[in-house]
Amino acid sequence: MWSQRGVVDYGLAKRAAVRSLRSGRASTREICDAQPYLLRAARHFGELTERPCPVCERENVTNVTYVYGDSLGRHAGRAKATSEILEMAHDYEEFRVYVVEVCQGCSWNHLTVSYVLGNGPPDGVGTT
Repeated sequence: MWSQRGVVDYGLAKRAAVRSLRSGRASTREICDAQPYLLRAARHFGELTERPCPVCERENVTNVTYVYGDSLGRHAGRAKATSEILEMAHDYEEFRVYVVEVCQGCSWNHLTVSYVLGNGPPDGVGTT
């Protein structure tokens, strides 16, 4: 996205969680713990991917995208479609986006990436 910055990728943490499950250090109950609200958000606002669930491998995961930021007002903390986020990047100075992958079959969920969007100054510009 044109204004994306401050990207944090949680891939290493995801691999560690899956490895912990496969080695027996964690149980499926501990790893597959999506809250009902998150599962509902995946069903209604999520975007289906082509990536199979790393736990059950029966269903593809769904990405659920949340936005947070002081300037968002009533939009803060809500699940949004990618198309909405692109529009918001033009309308708001700065906000953080969190993408969570969810398996609606086994309730696996994991934060995959977060980043900052908005039409405000890039990181470091205008700060003293």
